[in-house]
Formats: sequence, structure tokens, C-alpha cells
Amino acid sequence: MKKTATRLADGRELIYYDARDDAVRDAVDQRPLDPISTRSEIRHDRLLGDDVAVASHRQGRTYHPPADECPLCPSRDGRLSEIPASDYDVVVFENRFPSLAGDAGRCEVVCFTSDHDASFADLTAEQAALVLDAWTDRTAELAQLPSVEQVFCFENRGREIGVTLGHPHGQIYGYPFPTPRTRLMLRSLAEHRERTGRNLFDDVVADERSDGSRIVLDGEHWTAFVPYAAHWPYEVHLYPKRRVPDLTALDDAARTEFPQMYLELLKRFDRTFGEGEPPTPYIAAWHQAPFGKGGEVSRADREEFALHLELFTIRRTSGKLKFLAGSESGMNVFINDVPPEAAAERLREVASK
Repeated sequence: MKKTATRLADGRELIYYDARDDAVRDAVDQRPLDPISTRSEIRHDRLLGDDVAVASHRQGRTYHPPADECPLCPSRDGRLSEIPASDYDVVVFENRFPSLAGDAGRCEVVCFTSDHDASFADLTAEQAALVLDAWTDRTAELAQLPSVEQVFCFENRGREIGVTLGHPHGQIYGYPFPTPRTRLMLRSLAEHRERTGRNLFDDVVADERSDGSRIVLDGEHWTAFVPYAAHWPYEVHLYPKRRVPDLTALDDAARTEFPQMYLELLKRFDRTFGEGEPPTPYIAAWHQAPFGKGGEVSRADREEFALHLELFTIRRTSGKLKFLAGSESGMNVFINDVPPEAAAERLREVASK
């Protein structure tokens, strides 16, 4: 992998990740952009104990532009975009409309391919491996920022999810605090450790593999399963078999196997609802350990956390979505219409031939 860093016309950082070592990235952003002005702040909810990012400047962000005006396509034929080069492999750049900025964290955009009409599932194993390299590099780089406590790499796909740009891309958030979801995991982790002396993540994966009814894929270095208490109609968790706290700690064997495993899962998601159905909307979310800079997360908590990816869709059956209504949105109690065992069986049925 070759990494080339540059700056956009308004000063934001942009980084090319190329598979070829001889790639030359010297294109200059020619757009007459004004300096970025963000109004992002973090407000604490005293009742729930969590934090909310208020970012009013995001109201003006780009919203479903036509394909020939896509800001994530390369700059070609006189049309200037966020990427100055006429082609690229993988690109990461600072979000022009960040939810988190400055002392409140950092937001980046990850473009998986220059092909506007592709999806992550269309990538080759080599292309997917380069995206993994980019995620890993950004995790390591953002860890050095004083304002970043936890790095979250994720992809939203589909209008139903709320995506406003059709180009295949994801995002990276550098939060200035451990997220509420991570705090819950760390609490359960500590309680399980005190009660049993064992690691909760290890026991969850071992129990799923022992039961077997919810296993979707079981490779040499990764295991994918529908969790026993899945919140979403079709939800898969992907764990490396050697527990590590974040992407930077994956060994070469796990990194090599990941693209095949992940691409197969994405292809199965697109086949789940049958022929003729539109692409399955999904969220793919990497859960990584916080860095413990603020003292809230101990070194033991970080070392015992398990990196994993959660992949889920809000589609519950053909033509129907799972909406977060009264119980879910009002009280955070999920009601799942699809038994996890049935979801796992369906995801095994649609395996690649």
C-alpha cells in the first residue's frame, strides 16, 4: 500500500491509498472554496448520562445529487469534485460537513472505489483488503489526536438507511468519549469477569460456535453468526478468532482472510430477500476499544475488549422495513420479528455457489 497525503482547497486533509507503489498523486484541488466553518458542540444529557453532538452547519450538506454531480467521483472532464485526481483506489478525506470537529472529535469520509455504480460487495478481495488497510491506518492516526478517545469505522448503504450520496463510501468518526454502546459492553464485560473470571466476548463466541444454529460462516481466522438476542431482522456479528482490541492489532492471517469472509456476507445480504429485490440497505459497524486517554476506560478493559464488526439491515421482509417505533425509540427495547435462528438459516441458504 502507498499512502499519499495532500490538502484540499479549503485546508482539509485528503489521503490517497494506492495498491501500487508507483502511483503518483500530484493533482491539486482547483475549486475556489472558502475556509470551513463548523459549529459542532457536545452537550451532556444529565438524565441518560450520554452525550449529543449538535452540528447545525450540517443542514446545508449535499443531498442526493445526480450522478454527474457526485462529489465523491474523481475530478474529470472539467467537473471538479472532492477528489482532485482523475482516478483513485481508496481515498479518505475530512468531511466538509462534520458532526464532530476540533476539540469535539473528527469525521472523515472513506471512498471505497472510484466506480460510482459499484457497491462494497462488488469489490475484489484485493480492493477490500486495501479498504481494510485504510481503516487500520486511520485508526492508528486518529489515536494520536488528543481529542479522539474512540475510532468508529462504518458504512451506511441505501436511501432507507438515510444515505444522501449514492457513491460507495463509508465514514470514520473519532469520538472524544467512549460511546454509550461501548460503555454498556464494558460494563457487561466487567460484571462477567468479576462473576466468572472469564472474558465475556470469548464466552459469547464460544457459546455460538458450540450451539451452531446461528453460525453463518466459520473460517480459519474469523467467525460470523447471528447473535442469540439479535436486535435487527437480519444481523450478523463477525469476530476474529484471536481476540484483539482494534484493527491495528489484527495479525497477517486474519487480515488476509477478512476480505473473502466480509464480501461473502455482503453478497448474502443482497440475496436474502430473493431475486428482483433492490439491494439490501445495511449498516456495517466496526466496534473497537477506546484508548483510555481520559481514565474512564482502564488498560484491562481495553485489553479485554474484542474487535468485531456488526452488519445489519432494517429490511425485515420483501418490501417491508423495520421501523424504530414506540418501544425501540421511546424505551430502547427492541422487538425483533425474525427469530435469529431463522435469519441464520436463510443466510446459509443464500451462500455463493
